[in-house]
Amino acid sequence: MAQRRTRSVNGSDQGLSTKDRAIQIAMMLQKECNALLEQYKKRENLPEKTHDCLVEFRTLTSQLEAGDKLWVLHSALQHCHKLMVEAIVKEEEELGDGIMGMYESQRKIVKERLSHLIFNINQLLKAANGQNTSTLSFEVNAPKNLFDLKCWIHQVYKEVKHWTQTAIDVLKKVSSVNDNEEPRRIMRGIGVMRRHERRKGRERR
Repeated sequence: MAQRRTRSVNGSDQGLSTKDRAIQIAMMLQKECNALLEQYKKRENLPEKTHDCLVEFRTLTSQLEAGDKLWVLHSALQHCHKLMVEAIVKEEEELGDGIMGMYESQRKIVKERLSHLIFNINQLLKAANGQNTSTLSFEVNAPKNLFDLKCWIHQVYKEVKHWTQTAIDVLKKVSSVNDNEEPRRIMRGIGVMRRHERRKGRERR
């Protein structure tokens, strides 16, 4: 009988590179986000409408270096996680019944998988600059009106889905680079960005 490949606790193959593991986690998270959104829409029967963007970061253009893209991606996903945590707290306070059903289980899976994705992207950045990225502080203001809160929670889930797809797109473009080369490439990008910022600071003086 063929030997089954071992998997880590987050569902990823242990033999994968950090980049490929992050891609795999993001792809699983995307499917789980879709399932969560479907369950939430059926649960709350919300109208189809566009809500304001909750996570705003600089556009990930092709001109950005790999390190810059990973930093933006990591920061946006951190913001998504903060929103997700707050959404769960508010939903339990205002709408929860204390029962762990299919929806609540799916919500927990998405939150935990998002944490795993953030961790793996942080590992890529850590390999580049030799230290952990700092945890950014985000202000989260959930609506107090019940209907607005339901719509806000829906938008939070959509933000997680959007930035998860962005993660897949970005990581696939850098995943073809050799693991030993990628940290050096990312570090060069970060170095160029820092030199540019120092130059701009001198010009302002």
